[in-house]
Amino acid sequence: MKIMKTLSKITLGILFLASTVAFANNNDPIKKSNDDDPTIVGVAASNENFSTLVAAVKAADLVATLNSEGPFTVFAPTNEAFSKLPAGTVETLLKAENKGMLTSILTYHVVAGKFEAADVLKAIKDNGGKFAITTVNGEKLTAHIMDGKVMLQDAKGNSSTIILTDVGASNGVIHAIDTVVMP
Repeated sequence: MKIMKTLSKITLGILFLASTVAFANNNDPIKKSNDDDPTIVGVAASNENFSTLVAAVKAADLVATLNSEGPFTVFAPTNEAFSKLPAGTVETLLKAENKGMLTSILTYHVVAGKFEAADVLKAIKDNGGKFAITTVNGEKLTAHIMDGKVMLQDAKGNSSTIILTDVGASNGVIHAIDTVVMP
């Protein structure tokens, strides 16, 4: 089982990176910045493992924001991460009347500035093993290392593992996570 999970993570990483390279010739304006490099939204939209996240970003009207200059660091939940939420949660959040709640959750996954994996690891080390990250929605995530993996603890005490790091975009960087964090 552990081998299958590892292979699954490797496959996700390969697919993510391959789709980023393949994306370079796509002319969809949602996926491009002014200089034709994929933005954070473009990179996510080019990978089927982030289709739920992209649908949520569209429903919350955050496409323009995440296509802007930035830079941003996005802790991007995979489709599998969204599937861990209680049944019906995603569908409920995507409804127009829940746009405020959805926006709050999504902006809790975004940090102003570009923080690559090495930056996060250094901040954890420099701060005694835990580093509080202020997100765009104003709430904090706490990064720490457990069993050799970088973990994010949300405001409710739940944890998410960073499963893929340093996926570059023209306006920042994406780190894929295995669980949706909640403010």
